[in-house]
Amino acid sequence: MGILDIIMVVILTVGVLVSGLAFSRKGKDMTSFFAAGGAVPWQMSGLSLFMGFFSAGTFVVWGSVAYAYGWVSITIQWTMALAGLIVGLLIAPRWHRTGSLTVAEYINKRLGVPTQKTYTYLFLFISLFLTASFLYPVAKIVEVSTGLDLNLCIILLGVFCVLYVSAGGLWAVVSTDILQFIVLLAAVVIVIPLSIDKVDGLVSFVAKAPETFFNAFNAEYTFVFIIAFGIYNTIFLGGNWAYVQRFTCVRTESDSRKVGLFFAVLYFITPVLWMIPPMLYQVHNPALDIIEAEGAYLMMCKEVLPRGVLGLMMGGMIFATTSAMNSKLNIASGVITNDIFKRLRPNSSDKTLMLTARISTIVFGVLSILIALLIPRMGGVVNVVISLAALTGVPLYLPVIWTLFSKRQTAFSVLTATLLCLAVNGIFKFVTPALFGLSLDRTEEMVLGVTFPILCMVVFEIWYTMKKHVTSNFGTYKIWENENQTKRDQISEEEIQLAKSENRYSMRVIGYGVSFIGLTIAVLGLLTPAYKLFVAGTGLFFTLIGIILVKSGSTGSKRIKG
Repeated sequence: MGILDIIMVVILTVGVLVSGLAFSRKGKDMTSFFAAGGAVPWQMSGLSLFMGFFSAGTFVVWGSVAYAYGWVSITIQWTMALAGLIVGLLIAPRWHRTGSLTVAEYINKRLGVPTQKTYTYLFLFISLFLTASFLYPVAKIVEVSTGLDLNLCIILLGVFCVLYVSAGGLWAVVSTDILQFIVLLAAVVIVIPLSIDKVDGLVSFVAKAPETFFNAFNAEYTFVFIIAFGIYNTIFLGGNWAYVQRFTCVRTESDSRKVGLFFAVLYFITPVLWMIPPMLYQVHNPALDIIEAEGAYLMMCKEVLPRGVLGLMMGGMIFATTSAMNSKLNIASGVITNDIFKRLRPNSSDKTLMLTARISTIVFGVLSILIALLIPRMGGVVNVVISLAALTGVPLYLPVIWTLFSKRQTAFSVLTATLLCLAVNGIFKFVTPALFGLSLDRTEEMVLGVTFPILCMVVFEIWYTMKKHVTSNFGTYKIWENENQTKRDQISEEEIQLAKSENRYSMRVIGYGVSFIGLTIAVLGLLTPAYKLFVAGTGLFFTLIGIILVKSGSTGSKRIKG
């Protein structure tokens, strides 16, 4: 990286931080900090959901798969589009109907306090590893680009995320997610044609690519693995506590459905864009080993992007990938504050609760940083992400999702299914290989992780149906849920105007950010010797989008004040 690239990274870092801090006044109470007051537009929430989900190492994890095996990396990510479709149609509206601030609050009302405590501690423990697995790829990108020590990168980026999430809450996360998406989209529009030109065109690329490079299924990523991974993604997207937050922070049930469907559309289109550069790099430089392949995406960007634009791209990749960590920090803080601290001290003031929220964000972030430092000793990020998914995703989230649609499931059934499946998965992952030399391959590991929890819940459902059993507190729960819906429906004019004001405020912040990004790209385009008009024109296009957003936000504000 040159000096101009480093300057762009610093500028983007300051811009993202300022954008996050601009929402510090929004987090004055629990609902605002953790659910953005239930006022987030579905487009913003859907885009934020997409950024949080795809940032789980897309550029590093799936980028390395794209480099090594080609099109199968896109097939894998298309399962996420299918998951978004299913969740949007079925699961997201059901979550919104509960009216819960967090999933833990729902579990408390539906299954009781002991069950809620068990799931809370399990979620927080597993989330430490998930958050760390999201932080590590960002640090890897910075290490590849700058030559800085990997551990130093992990620490610096972790501290950065903790700082602006603890300040701005969910409004900060959602709005900066959108800015990060714009940066990446602008950079991809530039990098793809330049990358194709680098390998002498698409015809040359197809001719030089490995024989199985365009197969839908390849190597250990078999048809059975893809099916199992698709089921996993549906359950993970529909049950992960951070993602559920995106379905409940919008105003209506219809909006929550649109969040999921918008996610599906984005995940159908963007994997092709994200994976083309590392696939092209396989032809340009086929000599990378497994660990080096984790940086294939950025290596291609370094080959083709003009100075300065490379820094902007790297900054976008960094903050897009940290989006997932930001979401995890916010929801973990919400669980700790709302479902642990508030239960111990129910009479705490909003000021005390907000202080607790920010302190818990910092503590959770520090622990995640420590775990991220250990990932290289766990077999690398690809192994950690996929194994963690197979081991914990479906056992942790499926039983709770099941209770949204079944009045028969009890605390005993969901806890038994979760703990039994976690134990069995853990035995096959850690015990049988060491004691008996029996280990599962990637497909077998994923299939076991998906099918066994489903089997457990089906058995319980059949058993309870045969006994005509309905859980004892279901009537009480339905009363609570109906009361939440009544509160949502009885929105005062003042609350409506406040929601519109916050949406317009967010639009202006985003608009200014997009305008700045576009102008920066345009100026950098004029400074580059090659592709001058193409790069500058792309920058001006995004500048125009930013100006439109600013004007829309300002016009709306004047209308509200009038």
